Amino acid sequence: MIEPIPAPSPNFDARTAPPDMVVLHYTGMPTGEEALARLRDAQAKVSAHYLVEEDGRVFSLVAEERRAWHAGVSFWKGQRDINAVSIGIELVNPGHEWGYRAFPDPQVASLIGLLDEIRGRWSVPDGRIVGHSDVAPERKQDPGELFPWARLAAAGHGLWVQPPAAPGAPLAEGDEGAGVFALQAGLTRLGYDSAPSGQYDAATAAIVRAFQRHWRPERVDGVADGETRARLVHLLRAAA
Repeated sequence: MIEPIPAPSPNFDARTAPPDMVVLHYTGMPTGEEALARLRDAQAKVSAHYLVEEDGRVFSLVAEERRAWHAGVSFWKGQRDINAVSIGIELVNPGHEWGYRAFPDPQVASLIGLLDEIRGRWSVPDGRIVGHSDVAPERKQDPGELFPWARLAAAGHGLWVQPPAAPGAPLAEGDEGAGVFALQAGLTRLGYDSAPSGQYDAATAAIVRAFQRHWRPERVDGVADGETRARLVHLLRAAA
């Protein structure tokens, strides 16, 4: 059983509905102490429900029944106020700016235990356990390509597929046509804000990079090659 350390933050307001989503972040600051202080600073106007340190300690900042301020401008499956429907979890990691590194085993184990308990209290589908970059692909990279989404899914939290390699000409920024339309439609069905236009624009490339960070971390370049598209197809089947 996870026993969070109380570290109350003043940065929250009321919910209008029960949470049915979890958004994972990295702190993106040099130390966990700095991140915890910022999440508790009333002037910063940011917070999360939990912070998980690299050594596995879990801090509780905002009650799950309250709306923490962690997602910012965001979108998933038609919802634009992600804070209103989600539980935000910050994982201590310096992030891409300060020396991005792998997430230690004690930290991941505590996160899995925390998710066990959260999902015991609330109805959170696997397809609604996502990263900050999934809900804000043009602004955010966290928790990033080193986050062990496959391990999380093996423990029963989130979606993961590993289909066989698939052939197919890559789609990239500047392309257009039916293939791009189908890609955008699939990304929209999964949850991204990718209304089909048939134009592979910069926004589509950003969404593909976010998808790759989560589901194809070996290649994060915004190019939808055959394997990236195969993983999307298999994820849509898994989420159905």
